[in-house]
Amino acid sequence: MTRNSFKMESCKQLLDTFYANPRITKVQKLVFSGVGNRDVYNITAPFQYDGEEVILGRVEERDSEFSQVFFFTCKDQVWSPRIHTHTYNLQDPCMTIIKGELIVGGVEVITAVDNPSKIVSWVTQFYRGFQIDSLCHFSSGPGTMKDIRLIELADGRVGVFTRPQGARGGRGQIGFTIINSLEELNEQTFINAEILSEQFVSEEWGGANEAHLLGNGHVGVLGHIACFDSVGNKHYYSMVFSINPETCEKTPMKIIAARSDFPRGPGKRPDLEDVIFSGGLIRSGNGRAVLSVGVSDAEAYQIEIPDPFMEYEK
Repeated sequence: MTRNSFKMESCKQLLDTFYANPRITKVQKLVFSGVGNRDVYNITAPFQYDGEEVILGRVEERDSEFSQVFFFTCKDQVWSPRIHTHTYNLQDPCMTIIKGELIVGGVEVITAVDNPSKIVSWVTQFYRGFQIDSLCHFSSGPGTMKDIRLIELADGRVGVFTRPQGARGGRGQIGFTIINSLEELNEQTFINAEILSEQFVSEEWGGANEAHLLGNGHVGVLGHIACFDSVGNKHYYSMVFSINPETCEKTPMKIIAARSDFPRGPGKRPDLEDVIFSGGLIRSGNGRAVLSVGVSDAEAYQIEIPDPFMEYEK
């Protein structure tokens, strides 16, 4: 794998750069109905389907980790569950389009056999189909691997981002591989993906949340970088980088959004107060982009920012 000449930077170093370069933003909280008192967070970016705008969101009780993924549509600035649409017992949805087909993913929690309320592992599940109402399961990730993301590359092959942990990945690294088609997407594909070198210092972690095909054939990656503080609280930030899929040469990461960009609000737990989770990015074509995020594991926001991928296309 091609090595990069830049130096790894920690969350703190990346944050220093982020705060030293103020930018103009526009923030909007998303309003949801039809889900009772449950929270909706960790949303995807909106996408067009059958003439309407759709997002996927994680729907969950404040004191629970057992969630459902809903498809939502918007009317009068309020997002409501899409009528007569299947929900999935998953966390943290993602979506992409490959060869015209809708690909939806999410994380299934695995519970202890003798204690259904105890989560012992999780598995990323993938569904595919040309219609929202006829998606079929077609692939599962390996145990404990979240943040698996797919993208159709310029030559029609499929790029696969992974996130190994443990012996290979520590607290969480980003891996990448290329397959010829979705039919090759299996557990071994995820396990064999090459880890991208020199991205996270050993005490920190991150993952890919969405991949964008750039004008030069490279891939822009929207993801997160995270760390613990001295008392065990988590800190998550939205970040981006780009990668040449042929050589795996990549750019340095840069933070593009932080919890401080959004109003104060509720959180799932005190240790998750300073958390935003990148959901998706819509490039507006005018030098701006709209980032969709989950905030403090309790709310969903969109923020308009300078297009973070433009510099990678030069």
